[in-house]
Amino acid sequence: MNTSIVVQNLKCGGCANTITTKLAQIENITNINIDVDNSIVAFSHNNDADAKMVKDKLKTLGYPAIDDDNNLVSKAKSFVSCATGKLSK
Repeated sequence: MNTSIVVQNLKCGGCANTITTKLAQIENITNINIDVDNSIVAFSHNNDADAKMVKDKLKTLGYPAIDDDNNLVSKAKSFVSCATGKLSK
C-alpha cells in the first residue's frame, strides 16, 4: 500500500533527512519520498497500523499532518529535527 501525508513545518532538506532517517527505522515502511516544496511525505506500508505509526512518528518529530494541531511545541520540535537533519547530512 502507498500513502501520502501532507505535513506542517517541513521547510528544507534537513527536515527531509530527519524524516527519512526516522521513518526508515519503522518496520514495514519502505519507499520513503519527501516532497519539500509541497510538504508531502510519501511511503509504502503493509497495513493501516503501519501508516498510523508513521503519522504518529511525524507528529513526535514536529511534523504533524495538516489536519492535526500545529502548536508551539510541534514547531519547536521541527526546528530541532531540522537542525539534526542538517548536521547529519
